[in-house]
Amino acid sequence: MRVIITNDDGIDAPGIQALRAAVALLPHLKPIVVAPLQAWSGCGHTLTTGRHFAVEQRAPDVWAVAGTPADCVRAALTHLAPGAVAVLSGINHGGNLGFDVHCSGTVAAAREAASHGVRGIACSHYVRRGLAVDWTQAGQWISDLLPELLLIRTGYISVNLPHLDPGQARPAVVRCDLDPSPLPLAMDYSADGLRYCGNYHQRQRIPGADVDVCMGGNLSVVELG
Repeated sequence: MRVIITNDDGIDAPGIQALRAAVALLPHLKPIVVAPLQAWSGCGHTLTTGRHFAVEQRAPDVWAVAGTPADCVRAALTHLAPGAVAVLSGINHGGNLGFDVHCSGTVAAAREAASHGVRGIACSHYVRRGLAVDWTQAGQWISDLLPELLLIRTGYISVNLPHLDPGQARPAVVRCDLDPSPLPLAMDYSADGLRYCGNYHQRQRIPGADVDVCMGGNLSVVELG
């Protein structure tokens, strides 16, 4: 069964390599990478209309697209991987928790898939400053979870992996709700203009919702749409 792999960090990002490897561990799935040529982090559900965008085949079943994550899904479903049973987006370098789902290109790819009746799963890795991401471990967690997630038939799914200390026990998988709390509202003003400076790590947390679950050290699974 064909599975489309995309992201918003760009086709050369380590997270997408980890996701492709995770899918390859499941013998009944065939990963096909259709991902942006460059990073589109925070682009939301931006789409390219009214002009052509380039598509380059880099290797068998690997395509680089000069467009957004949602463009990649459209290109894959119509031309590059028709008949795919799912779109997996990520693994994003950084969480896509709570309000993030509205501005995330990673989640937009899963949403675009779901709008066409194809299972969409967005995978993200919360990042703590000063601690390296173990992409091999992240891919294994996703691979172990995928058979269960592919059975969910409604909406699209946002998965967020916690950032644990080396050697820490495997996280629990928690099915939970999306935290609707806004991101911290803070702007820095200088001669260059305004810059957002809210502290992502000190955002509000509703107990038991996805922000609290993931930042608390467990793996959150939220069904959306």
